[in-house]
Amino acid sequence: MKRAVITGESRGGVVHTVTPEPLENWVLVKIQVAPLCTEYKGFLAGHKADYLGHEASGEVVEIAQPGRVQVGDRVAVMPGFSCGVCDLCRSGDYIHCKTPADFVAFTGSNEGMATLAQYMLKPDWLLVPIPDDMSFEHGAMACCGLGPTYGALERLQVRGGDRLLITGLGPVGLGGIICAQHMGAEIIALESNPYRISKAEELGVKNVINLRDDNAMEHILDLTQGNGVDRAIDCSGSPTAHRFCIDALRRKGHLAFVGESSGETALSISRDMIRKGLELKGSWHYNMKGVYDIMRIISDNRLKINQLITHKFPIDEIQHAWETQVSGECGKVLIEPWN
Repeated sequence: MKRAVITGESRGGVVHTVTPEPLENWVLVKIQVAPLCTEYKGFLAGHKADYLGHEASGEVVEIAQPGRVQVGDRVAVMPGFSCGVCDLCRSGDYIHCKTPADFVAFTGSNEGMATLAQYMLKPDWLLVPIPDDMSFEHGAMACCGLGPTYGALERLQVRGGDRLLITGLGPVGLGGIICAQHMGAEIIALESNPYRISKAEELGVKNVINLRDDNAMEHILDLTQGNGVDRAIDCSGSPTAHRFCIDALRRKGHLAFVGESSGETALSISRDMIRKGLELKGSWHYNMKGVYDIMRIISDNRLKINQLITHKFPIDEIQHAWETQVSGECGKVLIEPWN
């Protein structure tokens, strides 16, 4: 089978390797679509890597024993290799599992752990059915396309009429627009990249504010009658955006951090948390109970999902795919391993 790798600074390629075999409740999935996510950071930095990717959709092609899925099932692949038996996994918050499976110890090899490949191994309980009338491309959006922001919106208890600020309109932020619109929120978006501003407007956001506008906060206050927004989600990971969200929230407002950050955010416990009464939450993914709701959001917003997905590449063009992603001139970029 083929598998994508990073071989050096801004250098990607494809290797040929053996196809893994299923065992126990870990099944063999033929990957049809693998969206790109944070792998581009390693591509830019030159961190050599042989096993990449954590989201995909595909078809179950081989099983070792009867279980939750059957050969021929069309599935979305959830991230990670959580244990499936701890309290967090059993409650649906598997993404926070503290005792994930040791892939190599269990399977005897690294092969099958990557989604940027033609085949992978996955515990059957981490595979979600894709509706018969849904494409593999759309089904693959049930992971990082819509998943991180869906989980954040659920934790923030966003409802119709809420004024919601979304900062950072990369693929995750654009996916957040689709989820929030579906839930009836009034969206204000903050971004500096012209391409991403245009994509947000294409998705129907009327109020997109340029982060570089010196009057950006004044625009927020004008749109909210001087009160600030009810809810906010940061998808950028930028400490500047974090601070902007905190300042843009109304008193007793709620903020979820979704974008990974390596910087330090200035936060005043007294001024921000106690006297303003803010609630700040970290949100990595979503509870497993939400998978069918996400599939419904995808199904009801097919045109917008098509707008979110801007590029598709065969796996042999992984170099071009990562270069496109790095440019910022894209929405969600998909790899199709069999094209």
